[in-house]
Amino acid sequence: MDKEILTVVDVVSNEKGVGKEIIFEALEAALASATKKRFTEDVECRVAIDRQTGAYDAFRCWAIIDPEQSPELDPEDEGYEEASAAAEMIAEGELPYPDRQIWLSDAKARDPALTADDMIEEPLEAAEFGRIAAQTAKQVIVQKVREAERAQVVEAYQDRVGELVMGIVKRVERGNVYIDLGGNAEAAVTKDQLIPREMVRSGDRVRGYLFDVRAEKRGPQLFVSRTAKELLIELFKLEVPEIGEGVIDILAAARDPGLRAKIAVRSRDQRIDPVGACVGMRGSRVQAVSNELAGERVDIILWDENPAQFVINAMSPAEVVSILVDEDTRTMDVAVVEEQLSQAIGRNGQNVRLASQLTGWELNVMNETEAEQKNEQDLAKNQEKFMQLLDVDAEVAIILVQEGFTSIEEVAYVPEQEMLDVDEFDETLVGELRQRAKDLLLTRAIASEEQIGDARPADDLLTMEGMDEDLAFRMAAQGIITMDELAEQSVDELLEIGDISEEKAAALIMKAREPWFAEAEQANLSEVGVDG
Repeated sequence: MDKEILTVVDVVSNEKGVGKEIIFEALEAALASATKKRFTEDVECRVAIDRQTGAYDAFRCWAIIDPEQSPELDPEDEGYEEASAAAEMIAEGELPYPDRQIWLSDAKARDPALTADDMIEEPLEAAEFGRIAAQTAKQVIVQKVREAERAQVVEAYQDRVGELVMGIVKRVERGNVYIDLGGNAEAAVTKDQLIPREMVRSGDRVRGYLFDVRAEKRGPQLFVSRTAKELLIELFKLEVPEIGEGVIDILAAARDPGLRAKIAVRSRDQRIDPVGACVGMRGSRVQAVSNELAGERVDIILWDENPAQFVINAMSPAEVVSILVDEDTRTMDVAVVEEQLSQAIGRNGQNVRLASQLTGWELNVMNETEAEQKNEQDLAKNQEKFMQLLDVDAEVAIILVQEGFTSIEEVAYVPEQEMLDVDEFDETLVGELRQRAKDLLLTRAIASEEQIGDARPADDLLTMEGMDEDLAFRMAAQGIITMDELAEQSVDELLEIGDISEEKAAALIMKAREPWFAEAEQANLSEVGVDG
């Protein structure tokens, strides 16, 4: 029988590819369960198998309970209620499980060296490894093997997050696709990670981007995406050898899955055209990527360190006539000819949306006429602003606008030489303009400080639960005076005040909104009363 156990361990370990120790532990658990069934009481048994000979011994076990020790219990822990009830029984001098527990005093009567951390064990006649034990062992082994296989999958793929994986579609359930990656590894492509309207059937070979690995006891552990922009990048790395060699870099990508995508590339070797290399002979390379992505059309965009030129390239196939950059708001006004306006925008705004995602700039697309009108309006607005704030005539204001000045800050702090380079300006005029601009900014700063200094929070905000005086005054300085005004804020807006955690910001906002909820509840109750 002992040799039979060793044989079982060897066979199962080799067949399932799991460690022998896992099989031994499963057999010990099965034999312990079979031994326990010989008792009518709720006893605790342990079986130890000799790893060399296969011989095994059984023991009945008692846990030692110290009534003076109370365990620390967490209400969120699993089995909290049972543990709490057991702790109450011990406190009352009663053992919760007398058949497998013993008081510390009784244990010390047997052996004075024993403590509450020890176990008392008595040898038993172990159950034979017969039909019942074998059946129990089979169930335990199957479970242990399954857990070991899942752990092996997680370990094998943990370091492969961010890689391209390929497998065969095993099944499709409720819109989710499950892919067999080989080696007992199964990946899930959830419905939201599938390319819209893509037809996937069992047996199809598909590629995907591995974006997450989770050590879960049940369900999928590997998660793959077909919509991530990283998938597009990895596919180009696969099709274009120059990318893998480091000659061509992919700097950005944007996708409208299944419909259209844009990818920005540059070359480290001036002799190589990055766009042509990615397109391939007769479009073979880009076509291979497109076929893998269910016919998704891919635009190869030449990256440029100049943001304006990069946007012009990204707007392809539309040709940009003029472009106006606003670095403060990170927006660009893009003008195209009237005939190409619809092409520049794209179906449902697709082209401009992808170009915006690719470049990281907010793009406003318009025709030439609209661009000219907007430009004239902006120039007139800036001209009027300079005339009023700097107290200059129209001629000087027009020159400032024509030279690209848009704010008082620019007039005050732009290098003096840049203003002296303007033909119509002399040193005296430049000095006067800069001084007026600086005086205006200083006056604004003083006024702002005075306004902040005079701001005082309302009593309801000052006395609100969780509020401290310093924070209330800082909120008041930002225009948040009352509880109602606090209730209208978002967490991000409160974080701008500084020296406040996200958790506290959220708690204060919810506290400020409590009167709203109370009013709404009262209104609902009133309606119910009226209806009744």
